[in-house]
Amino acid sequence: MAQLAFHQAAIAGSNIVFTAADAAGDTVLPDLDGGVLVRNADTVAKTVTVVVPGNTRFGQPDPDVAITVAAGETRLIGPLPQGLADPEDRLVHLTYSNVTALTVAAVSI
Repeated sequence: MAQLAFHQAAIAGSNIVFTAADAAGDTVLPDLDGGVLVRNADTVAKTVTVVVPGNTRFGQPDPDVAITVAAGETRLIGPLPQGLADPEDRLVHLTYSNVTALTVAAVSI
């Protein structure tokens, strides 16, 4: 599991460097001005899951957020509020259905 570092947007432009998605998942600091770009260069769709910690007021686990990234698509997932952070490590956790040809980059504006 890798922690993604944010690429900061700049008026002159920013070079966004994508890294391979980690089969064990990735983490990122919560950021209301940030998100994760997910690029799927494969020929099949992938599912990216934002793991939501905690329980509902009825004691059931809060549902995770599953995002489908179609083949050849790049999706921006965010913003990433503090409520999505795991209370133990204070990071937002992402998992992937498959990491073949899947790259990610954290961006903040």
